[in-house]
Amino acid sequence: MSDPYASRTAVHEQETEGFGTVRVLPLDAEADAGVIHRWVSEERAAFWGMTGLTERQVAEIYAHMATLTTHHAFLVVREGEPVALLQTYEPEADRVGECYDVRPGDIGVHLLLAPAGPGGGRPGWTARLVAVVAAYVLLGLDRRRVVVDPDVRNEKAVARFLRQGFTAGPVVVLPEVDLPDVYLPEKKAQLAFLDREILFPA
Repeated sequence: MSDPYASRTAVHEQETEGFGTVRVLPLDAEADAGVIHRWVSEERAAFWGMTGLTERQVAEIYAHMATLTTHHAFLVVREGEPVALLQTYEPEADRVGECYDVRPGDIGVHLLLAPAGPGGGRPGWTARLVAVVAAYVLLGLDRRRVVVDPDVRNEKAVARFLRQGFTAGPVVVLPEVDLPDVYLPEKKAQLAFLDREILFPA
């Protein structure tokens, strides 16, 4: 099977024994809208906040994000198959920055995993994928600490981050954002942090 993503330039590429090659590609708002729309429309992605949007609206959101210097979106591809949507952001330029003491070297991350295939989930699969994403964010971008802010009701995501070595921070209320290009309702979030030394001891 040919890889439809092979011609696209990756910002990070990593081969893991027994898992294959994972590539992190800058999201193409037009080309990738169909895949992303399918993922965010599923009930399991309700906390992503896009379940009611059309494919065109999803494309417009990511086209807008592509104009920003503080927020970035990526498609994570494993062996030619899209497996996750990754978003990175500068916490001081995001509403989360109002809710904790931002340190130099912090980077915010949102990660939406693709639905499990026909065979269902595979043990260790998510951990390997998150390890590749962490290598890109912490080593590739030379950051000291990752911050995540899953909805407190999203118990699966919170538990997954804690299993990956994140330390739980405070529960905070992220303020509503109401701008011409972006609307985000108020969100009660569980902050969690991962220091680079935990995964990549010097």
